Amino acid sequence: MSTPLWITATPPAPCAELDIGHLAGPYVAADVLARFLRADGERVLFTTGTADHTASVAARALRAQRTPEDVADGYRTTIRADWQHAGIEFDHIVHPRRDRGYARWTRALFRSLHADGAIVVRSRPMPYCVPCERRLHGALVTGGCPHCAAASEGGVCRVCALPNDGGTLTDPSCTLCGTPAQLRRSRRPYFALEQFRGPLADYWAASELPPSLAVLCETLVEDGLPDVAVGYPGDWGIPVPVDGLDGHRIDGCFEAAAMHLFGQGFDKQPLPERTAHFGGFGHTFCHAVLLPAILLAKGVKLPQDFYVNETRTGAEGHEGAWALDLLIEYGSDTLRRHVLEGRTAARRPDFRLDEPAATLRILTGTWNGWLNRLFDAVYEENGGVIPDAAPGGAGWGTQLRRLHRAADDLRDAYSPDSFDPRRVVLLLDEVVLSAADFGYANAHQRRRPSAGGRHLPSLTAQLSIASALCAWAAPVMPEGSGRLASALHIEPGRPVTADALAVPSPGTRLLRPSGPVFGF
Repeated sequence: MSTPLWITATPPAPCAELDIGHLAGPYVAADVLARFLRADGERVLFTTGTADHTASVAARALRAQRTPEDVADGYRTTIRADWQHAGIEFDHIVHPRRDRGYARWTRALFRSLHADGAIVVRSRPMPYCVPCERRLHGALVTGGCPHCAAASEGGVCRVCALPNDGGTLTDPSCTLCGTPAQLRRSRRPYFALEQFRGPLADYWAASELPPSLAVLCETLVEDGLPDVAVGYPGDWGIPVPVDGLDGHRIDGCFEAAAMHLFGQGFDKQPLPERTAHFGGFGHTFCHAVLLPAILLAKGVKLPQDFYVNETRTGAEGHEGAWALDLLIEYGSDTLRRHVLEGRTAARRPDFRLDEPAATLRILTGTWNGWLNRLFDAVYEENGGVIPDAAPGGAGWGTQLRRLHRAADDLRDAYSPDSFDPRRVVLLLDEVVLSAADFGYANAHQRRRPSAGGRHLPSLTAQLSIASALCAWAAPVMPEGSGRLASALHIEPGRPVTADALAVPSPGTRLLRPSGPVFGF
């Protein structure tokens, strides 16, 4: 590729800490794909940002009697710490209020779209709270979605992912004081999507969209693409650079779409040949509709792959299941593996607070149990040194054929065209369980009267599997894979291929870990 594969993840609003639902959504999965491709030698640009200027930040600040700047800065710091603890490694995290030139760049993009006629000014009803003396938008207003009737904030419904104008909500009310809102006309800037119906329809038809997103896009084409508000009266955010709209700020959905372009270096370097976007279904409108429309308005067609997830729910829900608390209690390996084995794009998976403990038990009992027995055997039978023996043992031929198939299946499940991290977890578990059974069966070789070192080939065979796990499991559990690589004195981050089934250099002394390999 002449340019890196560009991987993006939906920018979170810094109005609260990340919870388990955020990790289960775009961030861990996107990091898995980035790590797999980098290990393969691919050039990758992995970016996101924080949506500092969303109405949810302003609403949180008003409730807490703080400034929006304080709220955004405080939670941005927390969110970045969550990403770091989870082992999520971005190349660039856009900081809307600190990145040099960001506000100027965003205003220039907005101004050019207005000059080209993509953004127009309309007068439409907008909710207004009399007691608060405030026009309501985004998280400041709630009501019924005009499309699906679900409870929704202004802007985009998180259930059906279709936009609303605030004023089209049924029974709108102020989220700050609960007062029913009045409707008052207001001039606002709108992105006129209908003029891009043909190019957008062709764009979506050429993309392999997840079924839920395909339904959304085809519905928009059939019903007619709406005018989408991209600005509002307010005092938090980037000023709208259009004459006659003093006191208006650029809307968070537009800014989230534009933020990706700024993070990639749009207008400064060539666009990538392809982009992979990770996000929850409720946020797809900004990235699957508005972002392509912005690019089409600028004469650019950028193919995108979309990896859409549903929000985790359940009897307990995930509210209060804060990511940092769970990461501290269970470690990054456990949480990363846990959110991936429950990840789905087709339904809303349940989540209970006791689930990560079950995942940790698998890593402790199955994965670490096998590795501990293997390391103990190497120390007891060969003084802690890698044996100078070709891999072998009873059933090794069958085992090796299965491992080669597993390597191919893992590559398929990791690859962008068939990305399925849930299947990756299942395949890795099968490899470890099979290796453990192989180890148990061949442990009897030591007690044969004619042993004569017959058990050593089975140890090197298992060591070759452990070596492969350093590569095969690294995108999912980088922390434990790194510890295992250090114990075996091999390079971490190798490609996910059958070539990773290589015995560490004979004579090398194992560096037995002082604690669990996987899980903490």
